[in-house]
Amino acid sequence: MSLAKRNLVTIDDLSNQEIEAVFSLADEMSESMKEQRNLCSGLIMATLFFEPSTRTRLSFEAAMHRMGGSVISVVEMGATSLAKGESIADMARVVGRYADIIVIRHPWEGAAKVAADYAGVPVINAGDGSHEHPTQTLCDLYTLKKERQQVKGLKIALCGDLKYGRTIHSLTYALARFGAARIYFCPGPGLEMPPHVLGKLTQDYGGKLLKAPADDLHSVTQTLAGQSVDAIYITPSDSHQLALMPGVQIKIDISEGAIYVTRLQKERAEDVGRGAVSKKDYPVINARLLKGKGLERTLVMHPLPRIDELAYEIDADPRSMYFEQAARGVPVRMALVALLLGVKKVDIPEEETLLRIDYPLYKRDFGVKCQNPKCVSVQETETRYIKPEFKIIKTKPLTLRCVYCEHETHPQYIASSKWHDGTLEKKRYYSSDSFMLERIKAENLIIFGSESEAQDRGFKRSQYATTPEKGRGGAKR
Repeated sequence: MSLAKRNLVTIDDLSNQEIEAVFSLADEMSESMKEQRNLCSGLIMATLFFEPSTRTRLSFEAAMHRMGGSVISVVEMGATSLAKGESIADMARVVGRYADIIVIRHPWEGAAKVAADYAGVPVINAGDGSHEHPTQTLCDLYTLKKERQQVKGLKIALCGDLKYGRTIHSLTYALARFGAARIYFCPGPGLEMPPHVLGKLTQDYGGKLLKAPADDLHSVTQTLAGQSVDAIYITPSDSHQLALMPGVQIKIDISEGAIYVTRLQKERAEDVGRGAVSKKDYPVINARLLKGKGLERTLVMHPLPRIDELAYEIDADPRSMYFEQAARGVPVRMALVALLLGVKKVDIPEEETLLRIDYPLYKRDFGVKCQNPKCVSVQETETRYIKPEFKIIKTKPLTLRCVYCEHETHPQYIASSKWHDGTLEKKRYYSSDSFMLERIKAENLIIFGSESEAQDRGFKRSQYATTPEKGRGGAKR
């Protein structure tokens, strides 16, 4: 199995074995840096960073230079034709003819997927809005394996901005896949893990999610001192001995695991930027906290940059891993780039530990759209060529997952493209939870997000549009 000419848009683009192969090559390359200097001679990397970056951009560029390649860069959107209204697809097509591999960071969720769909060369997602940051997750997993030998069985506390922190989202999926025993969610107030991330955890990776009572939430300092958490994800490999009932608190045990903290992502949401979360309410990791019982061997991790959530006083603490995470970004990204370009090959077992669920796809030029305003699929410059596309995750209730940003949508109405042999008087729409969802053939299914969408397409309200009924028979339409 080869990674040559592949893309890395989400962490799920790599199987567990492929991630292990990247780490194995990173080990090899880090021990022989000088021997890699002609590996990418004559090859060009384009780094397209439409959001600020220090570590990610420089580590990618350092990785390419250390392998003898060249780099061309864009560091702000205003300096490109995107500022003139050019689409991401057109930009990707052009840059794909200038470079052999593209690394892109963009504020729109799903922008990296669009670039990958059109570039014609490997594309690496260096962060797309609040969606994912898969190469940071590779650095995080690499650090955990270096320090703890394996991820399976570890207990990890994720603290801070879980809502907008893209590094957190990618890492959560990877931890679940690699069998971390428990993932504790310890958010700042109002910054809880998004429902679509929690939904994907349980829907795609199995395991169990326990939610703490709303009136039983505490700051991270209290949490790590033994109080309750917002939620806990327990992987299928761990025994499910915890029972969450009213008044029962979940206790954190990360004595052999890690605390992973992120800064407040002010640039992601206006309400956060206006000071919706005060400094005193936001989780802070400091020397006093690390003196707590049970944290003597607990690693402290952070993707950086930090603001006030990580005290400088713990920089010299041997448990602090954040500068190691950053340093390991170079060999990890060297290995990844070399594999995607095909200049290095490693033996990768054919077996997959990741169960890839083959969800049905739904795609039409009209009807339901992604409800995430930051999704690339709803941006004016991109809707000229991007059509809404979803995975049908569930039918009861009808749940769609956007293929670009992975936000979930719960549309209310459905119809059929083949209505009673085309009789306009019987061109009807129905509630999505009615029995008609089972009666309409998949190829004829039309999904609407609102009644006005259905009516604009010439559909009329049926008797099942407001009072759904289930279990009735009838011919498929």
